Amino acid sequence: MMGTMNGQFFQVIGPIMLTLLLTTVPVQSGKVLVFPVDGSHWVNMNILIEALHANGHNVTVIRTSNSWYIKEFSPHYTSINLKSEGGFSEEFLDMFASNLLGIIREGSIWARLKVEIEMWQSFLEILEIENKMIVNMFEDQQLMQSLKDAKYDLILTDPSMVPGVLLGHYLKLPIVYNVRWTVYSEAHFAIAPSPLSYVPAPMLELSDRMSFLERVKNVVMYIIAEMQIAIMIIPTFNALCEQFIGPGTSYFTLLQGADLWLHRVDFIFEFPRPTMPNIVYMGGFQCKPSKPLPQDLEDFVESSGEHGVIIMSLSTFIGQLPDDVAEAVAEAFAELPQKIIWRYKGKRPSALGNNTLMMDWMPQNDLLGHPKTRAFVAH
Repeated sequence: MMGTMNGQFFQVIGPIMLTLLLTTVPVQSGKVLVFPVDGSHWVNMNILIEALHANGHNVTVIRTSNSWYIKEFSPHYTSINLKSEGGFSEEFLDMFASNLLGIIREGSIWARLKVEIEMWQSFLEILEIENKMIVNMFEDQQLMQSLKDAKYDLILTDPSMVPGVLLGHYLKLPIVYNVRWTVYSEAHFAIAPSPLSYVPAPMLELSDRMSFLERVKNVVMYIIAEMQIAIMIIPTFNALCEQFIGPGTSYFTLLQGADLWLHRVDFIFEFPRPTMPNIVYMGGFQCKPSKPLPQDLEDFVESSGEHGVIIMSLSTFIGQLPDDVAEAVAEAFAELPQKIIWRYKGKRPSALGNNTLMMDWMPQNDLLGHPKTRAFVAH
């Protein structure tokens, strides 16, 4: 049933998305420049790219030298390879996630502060690498001239990183975002009115019906986040804008200047809040009907009987956990009547039960749509 509903949803939303994305008449082929973000964000972006290609449009993807998901060669797009590395790598994120888990498990106020420090230090490291990549890209006169000469119809980018936004304005192209997060915060906070009396800031676990003290907390935490961004991030971004776009240009103004925001959110899961007419909600656009599982995996799932299976995956960013955490998870799984399918790249826990199957990769969509699946443990 899940697979059928997802398929129907995609059939409805797909044509709407493509109509909004394409600026040329249907009988003509458009030229779309894509500046994506790697990792799990690329999984979503690639679906849009495949849909554009299937409708006869020429897609060009810009990738960095250390891309780990964005392949240089694809039947759906041609690629432009930057000489510089991007803002993060798989190894960096694995180390970052492990460090955070270790700190959080201390469970003290000091540990909470260390989490904030660790996150900002890591973010600034990513920012420094990204800035070098942006400067090298814009100072490559041959590359920039070739991008101008190509006469693209629009740029499709993910504003959780900076380069695509800057490049779109530099080339004076219509800009379309594939967005949930920006470098500032959740995307609504960048473009739509966000009254803090009933719009909770991200990550605070508040609802739209806050007590007075919860509203105070919401306002204070929002101000702290804005101050951190203003002190640690904005000066760097604005300097890049001054250098490559023009004097007096602010990055926030450029960010808000996109023509269309394709928002990876289904509004039924959001609290009521103001929105804007150029936001298109496309949450679930990546959903598609589930396909049959490989026979060995189908046999394992069917062997679960009436209890069914639980699947666990912590996204592309977290392939493994600290050994003792993995042991605790494995031990807990071993006590359940369900069969477990766990995507995990770390050392095999000694407490792993006979009911648990560990895999480097799993057909997640097909498992989610399987009638035997009972629960999904995610990040």
